Amino acid sequence: MAKYFSVRVSSKDQNLARQLAEAQKYGIPKENIFCDKITGRKKDRPEYERMKSLLKRGDEVYFKELDRIGRAKYLIKDELEWFKERGVIVRILDIPTTLMEVPKGQEWVFEMVHNILIEVLATIAEQEWEKTKKRQSEGIASMPIVNGRRVSAKTGRGFGRERKCPDNFEEVYNRQQSGEVSMKEALQLVGVGRTRWYELVKENRCRA
Repeated sequence: MAKYFSVRVSSKDQNLARQLAEAQKYGIPKENIFCDKITGRKKDRPEYERMKSLLKRGDEVYFKELDRIGRAKYLIKDELEWFKERGVIVRILDIPTTLMEVPKGQEWVFEMVHNILIEVLATIAEQEWEKTKKRQSEGIASMPIVNGRRVSAKTGRGFGRERKCPDNFEEVYNRQQSGEVSMKEALQLVGVGRTRWYELVKENRCRA
């Protein structure tokens, strides 16, 4: 029986140290620790998949937290089912019952408890993920627009693709302001929607 530890962080900026420290507590050798830096919504985790290819029946896989398996509930359940079908034991450090040795004849009790806990915690993990993404989206939407991109005032980091100001915007804007063309006609001439039009108006380089 071999022990493995799967480590995942959601971005390249996050530190792996916290999860690696936990692996050492359980005596897992360095060569059996597999680290990925990628969002939990994606299934494409090279190191995680490489670890899975080495697993044999009776092996144990450790995770620091349930959401290290995935953020979406269906992903968590799919992965846990994969391990179960292959006889691989999953240990999740924030679910203490998964760390206990199951008394013979009591397996069904522990499995029932695990299923309830995992259902609840997977739902919470998914809700937290959605809440985080919503906050991020709202934060980006409130950022000022510079050269067609939302830019963080704190870090100067840009978000989204740069959208250039149409070459004829200033000309059409002036014509629209003078009443020569209607707003509807101006939007058609520039080739943008009303929301993008007002964004362009706010951008210093495009403002008339």
